[in-house]
Amino acid sequence: MNPWRGLGGLSIEVWALCVATLINRAGTMALPFLALYLTGRRGLSETQAGLVMACYGAGSLLSAPFAGRLSDRVGPLFVMRGSLLVSGGLLLLFPLAANPVLIASLTLLWSATGEAYRAPTLALLADLAGPQQRKAAMSLNRLAINLGMSIGPAAGGLLAVVSFTAVFAVDGATSILAGLFLILAPPFRGRKPPEAAPSQSRAQALAIDRRLAYFLAAMLPVVIVFFQHASALPLFMVRNLGLSPAAFGLLLPVNTLLIVLLEVPLNLAMARWPHRQSLALGALLTALGFGALALVRGPVGVATTIVVWTLGEMILFPSAAAYVADISPSGRSGEFMGLYQMMSGAALTLAPWLGAATLETHGPVALWSGTFLAACASAALLARVR
Repeated sequence: MNPWRGLGGLSIEVWALCVATLINRAGTMALPFLALYLTGRRGLSETQAGLVMACYGAGSLLSAPFAGRLSDRVGPLFVMRGSLLVSGGLLLLFPLAANPVLIASLTLLWSATGEAYRAPTLALLADLAGPQQRKAAMSLNRLAINLGMSIGPAAGGLLAVVSFTAVFAVDGATSILAGLFLILAPPFRGRKPPEAAPSQSRAQALAIDRRLAYFLAAMLPVVIVFFQHASALPLFMVRNLGLSPAAFGLLLPVNTLLIVLLEVPLNLAMARWPHRQSLALGALLTALGFGALALVRGPVGVATTIVVWTLGEMILFPSAAAYVADISPSGRSGEFMGLYQMMSGAALTLAPWLGAATLETHGPVALWSGTFLAACASAALLARVR
């Protein structure tokens, strides 16, 4: 039996969207090396580089709801194409900026335009796939993201040795190429903006908005926990377990490999599960994976925990995007996806500070026990979504 057979029912437009995402993500190399570029090539201090990185986070956080609302009004494809073309052009200009204020301003614009791609993509995927295939479509999109991210930073590391200018040039060129692909791809020609949403009573609209607010509040703790893999986890491995940075780099592909091999088949098998079950299971596995780090003492134990929380990640995030799509009223899917992305941006902003501060002040047992309790709280709340 072919575990991937369920993808055959996805439309050519869904596949084309995922190809565009793959092209864009395969060129993602400027952001991973931005801090090194700023401190090495431009001579900024670590504090100044940190402020510039904060500008990127602020741009991402602020653009998500705006991009979602805009996609509801003019159509998601218009926003996606503009995001890719404009952010690609800004990346080509980035090496020309030398003044710290100009660099920070350009970073804010780059983030705001580039991150505007996410919410409209999720909204359009949900619309094209329909309720029965939304988890499969979201999983395929995440597969494209992870495949691209396994290419971009690796290629960027090689290019950075030769020229940082080439890093920005290739990243910008792939963004523009992805935008041109969405313009020229036959399935998207002539696609019109969505029709206006049917009128709703104030009580109906309020009930739907409360449902979204409850879901976002329930998701926030577990998403903060998940982002510890990029903040507190490497610090814990190097400072507390005494492992080298290279060991952390070698263990991360465990996550990527599992996603590439298992995420799509896993979500196809769980396609008919109620949202509350898949969301709660994903959050619980995330809790177990990160919580178990309080007990590990070496690389084998860390690798085992990565397997557990990766399984949680593979279940949680496609289910979350599908749930948001299912509760979105007609004509407001972009807005709802934008708010969902805004919650993720807030979690990404809070996670590094919370994790590092807890690790430094209270130690690893307190940190990983706290992540277990926080993600379990999310699991309990998500088990009650309707």
